[in-house]
Amino acid sequence: MHLSRLLDLSVPLLAVLGHGAVTSAQSPDYDPTQNLAIGFILFPGFQPIDVIGPSDIIQGLSTRFNITTYFIWKEPGPVSGRSPPRKNPPPPNPNFPPALYPAQAPSFLATHSFADAPPLDIILVPGGIGNRVLEDNNDTVIEDFVRERYPSLKYVLTVCTGAASVAKSGLLDGRRATTNKASWAWATSNGNGVKWVPSARWVQDGNIWSSSGVAAGIDMTYAFFSMLLGAEAVNPLINGIEYTPHTNEHWDPFSIVHKLHWKRRGRIHSNNSLPTDS
Repeated sequence: MHLSRLLDLSVPLLAVLGHGAVTSAQSPDYDPTQNLAIGFILFPGFQPIDVIGPSDIIQGLSTRFNITTYFIWKEPGPVSGRSPPRKNPPPPNPNFPPALYPAQAPSFLATHSFADAPPLDIILVPGGIGNRVLEDNNDTVIEDFVRERYPSLKYVLTVCTGAASVAKSGLLDGRRATTNKASWAWATSNGNGVKWVPSARWVQDGNIWSSSGVAAGIDMTYAFFSMLLGAEAVNPLINGIEYTPHTNEHWDPFSIVHKLHWKRRGRIHSNNSLPTDS
């Protein structure tokens, strides 16, 4: 079979891999005549792929759609993925590989501060070890910003333990959400009455989308933009970066790895009754 024929087949293939997570129709929330402004939250010790994965997809989409991205922290300038030391570090967590505490890490350039960030349509909050440092210092700058901006936003996206920051803001109260499975006990201790889903690649509840840990953010980003722009618009890009996304939001082998499968099959638990084996 000729290569051109194989490429022709690759796009339709993506549309049938999942369970209804992708759609060919654009969402009424998307107006092609208006710029779509997306803000990525940064902080020292963010998990690089939480930002790099989704931003790579968005970067590609911006060549065809009117999308502008911003990177936001307390002040403009480089923000390292290496976490500052914690004030009172807890005992080592066997779920965390040494790679989460690197000697070196890439930096992203914050384009704006929280004070001067432009109007936004979408905010993406990544996870990373650094959000524990913010908590150690009673620093609520991320949740304060998300809470303040939420009334004017169309969507909030969280990757990994970024859901903990949004839970602290109160925006997840009474909503379904998921987060990193290795950090399940800590992340799900935040918020009030959040309906945490222990077995999910990502969860959508209204205009808030949350993904499982780290690389799951790429799958959520694919599903989100397939919903917003239509899968036919997103699939050529995904084929171009040679990535096959998981399109079943219930696919989650890591809930088994981290012994959270005690409540699978769509059942949830509130953070008022946390498991003890996570």
